[in-house]
Amino acid sequence: MPALFPVHAHAAAPATDAPAPATDALGERTGEVAFTLSAADLGAGMSWGKGTLTFQGHTYNFGIRGGSGAAIGFSHIHAKGTVFNLYRAQDLEGTYWSVQGEATIGAGTGGAVMENNNGVRIKFTSRSTGARLAFSVERLTIRLRN
Repeated sequence: MPALFPVHAHAAAPATDAPAPATDALGERTGEVAFTLSAADLGAGMSWGKGTLTFQGHTYNFGIRGGSGAAIGFSHIHAKGTVFNLYRAQDLEGTYWSVQGEATIGAGTGGAVMENNNGVRIKFTSRSTGARLAFSVERLTIRLRN
C-alpha cells in the first residue's frame, strides 16, 4: 500500500515579487480535479462517482469506484483538489488509498491526501451531505473516460 500523507496547515509565506513555487511537500503541482462521490455503507461500504481532471490545458473525464470498511450510512460528497506528480494523463488511473474519518449529519466538510501506485497524489477538500459515520481505510479506483 502506498504511503499516506496527512494534511497540514501552513503559515502564509511573506509576499515577494518571485512567482509561487510549483512544488511543495507532496511534489510538483501538475493539475486540478473536481469530483462527486456517493457512499453507502453498512459495515463495509461502496463508493461511486465521477469527476474531471484539468491537466496541461485539457479537461479529462473520469469515473471513481471504491470501497471502505467500518462505516454506516449514506453521503454525497463534492470535492476539489490539486494533483501532484502527474506527467501523463493516463497516470491518473489506478487505485488510491487514504485513511479517512467522516461524521456527517446533514452537512459536513473534510479533506484527505491519497496516492496511487504511479506516485500521483491528490490533495482535496470536500463538502458532504447525508448521514454517515465512518473511520476507515478507503480504496478508490479512478479510470479515465472517453
